[in-house]
Amino acid sequence: MTTVRLNSADPVSIATDALIVGFRSGQDGPRAATGAESLEAAFGGKLADSLRAVAFTGKAGEVAKLPTFGAIAAPLLVAVGLGDSPDAEGLRRAAGAAVRSLAGTSSAALALPTGTPEEAEAVALGGLLGAYAFARYRTNGEQKAPVAELTVVSGQPDGLAERAGVLADSVALVRDLVNTPPSDLWPAKFAEIAEQEGNKAGLSVEVLDDKQLKDGGYGGLIGVGQGSANPPRLVRLSYTHPEARKRLAFVGKGITFDSGGLSLKPSASMDWMKSDMGGAGAVLGAMIGIARLGLPVNAVGYLCLAENLPSGTAQRPSDVIHSYSGKTVEVLDTDAEGRLVLMDGIARAAQDEPDLIVDVATLTGAQIVALGWRTAGVMANDDAARELVVESAKAAGEGAWGMPLPEELRKGLDSPIADIANLQPERWGSMLAAGIFLKEFVPDGVRWAHIDMAGPAFNKGEPYGYTPKGGTGAITRTLIGLAERHASI
Repeated sequence: MTTVRLNSADPVSIATDALIVGFRSGQDGPRAATGAESLEAAFGGKLADSLRAVAFTGKAGEVAKLPTFGAIAAPLLVAVGLGDSPDAEGLRRAAGAAVRSLAGTSSAALALPTGTPEEAEAVALGGLLGAYAFARYRTNGEQKAPVAELTVVSGQPDGLAERAGVLADSVALVRDLVNTPPSDLWPAKFAEIAEQEGNKAGLSVEVLDDKQLKDGGYGGLIGVGQGSANPPRLVRLSYTHPEARKRLAFVGKGITFDSGGLSLKPSASMDWMKSDMGGAGAVLGAMIGIARLGLPVNAVGYLCLAENLPSGTAQRPSDVIHSYSGKTVEVLDTDAEGRLVLMDGIARAAQDEPDLIVDVATLTGAQIVALGWRTAGVMANDDAARELVVESAKAAGEGAWGMPLPEELRKGLDSPIADIANLQPERWGSMLAAGIFLKEFVPDGVRWAHIDMAGPAFNKGEPYGYTPKGGTGAITRTLIGLAERHASI
């Protein structure tokens, strides 16, 4: 567990294993950013020349390491590029990249720009997120441990480090869950973890098992999960505050492994489907963060948990299921299963009479086609709600883009025998059609937004900034930010 604290001392005097310093890029080469002015004198005015000698330019995310030979208290100087004019997200990424590069080092201090509380928290949070590692299944000891102690050089209030710690812990929990193999994270196990972590944070937790789901009419969860030996679960997490004036409801897709069911995925599309529970993970992480921060808002979170596998008991294409809302759904493709568990969760969440429902899901490959691996698509039945979610994501440093719900796509979901089909026959606009399907299960008068984060939830490429390879914890901070905004209304 990495810890962080703030210290207003001169960075050249801080006793630490490595000092991280920010540099801006410029026409004349890298120049020390705010917070590192005293370093030039300590290095006799030769620091910039030394960095140019190792081809360091100050480009955003660039990292270079230099021995200090006793010029400062730390034996190692880590220069990290900030680009031209970094915002809070630029500082988060720079801190994360630098701390990531120091795996195997015990301590580090970050002398990056922290002139405002927002900047100081960004540096602390970026460093903590960059220090993440998932080593649960490593037995050879080759993976280096992340930095254990971080010091942010800043005169800002210490409480900022505490808040950064809460956010980082929430994200780390989600990353751990996404990275856990499905052999160790089936629906009942996920529910058990949610109950343990939720109770620890002071949340009220209720878990419905498969018998209760069947008796309660949760046809989507039962249908998706009926092909697996590991039956589905629905977890309800609740947080209340005596001064709250608003209530939020979060609904997360929690497919602990998605083979596609009888509509089997190709093997190349299946190896990372342990991440298909990322939406439920984000909801759990956000609910714990909201509780730990003590935000004056009421919030409920629903984790819609199932394992989508083929077997003799699996649901079949052309089956009709009865949703919790009472509407019937013809299942044309069992690999369009996420929307089936979400429709039950959304209908149940509406009974809590929230001011806003937000569902989060790794829902469609079409999201990746349309927006890439780092930008989530946001749809809503209310323009202001959609923009609020997008703005919250931007403030948190998470990529999101508002998308429409074109009325003409609804016809493609018509079924000749049921109220609606779970898939339109054409590929075009399928991310939007999935959103239109979910909208059908939102009662009139209830504000609702849908976040499709199929790409952002799992990084299949190399680490960057504070983002590791594998589970990212995406959208967790966005949901906490939404709660903070509603707490201030």
